[in-house]
Amino acid sequence: MTAQDDPDLGPDPAHQPPVGVSDKTLEALGSLSKALETVERARGHLYGFHQLTGTADFELDRAVALLRATGHQEWARRVETEILGRNVIPGHWTFQIVEAYNRTYYQPFQDLERRAVAELVGGREHLFEAWLKAVRRTVGHPDHTYRPR
Repeated sequence: MTAQDDPDLGPDPAHQPPVGVSDKTLEALGSLSKALETVERARGHLYGFHQLTGTADFELDRAVALLRATGHQEWARRVETEILGRNVIPGHWTFQIVEAYNRTYYQPFQDLERRAVAELVGGREHLFEAWLKAVRRTVGHPDHTYRPR
């Protein structure tokens, strides 16, 4: 069955590689994008670390108040002075770690990936995934269309 016979009218032109782009180039860009997607997930975990640490720090306010209310002044003072507001690594709260990660690693990685896609395939994203979709679909099956109807 050809694209003309296929009820979904064939691939989306925005997901077709420019003429002359090799399969290996598409595979390389797919790998680069996959690595960036993994970094996106890592960054999400870093934000989770930031939020969980902040939540724990605010919960210490409650612990200090309860220790004081139950007559444990020295323990309240120790929690307040030794842990509350403490750096998580020398000189850094979690927001500073997030900022450093974004500035030092995430943004340069994201910029490089975008420049590579722009220069090598005219800014067309997900070409490797579109190729996978094309080779793994069952032509004519209503749940295997190239694009939405």
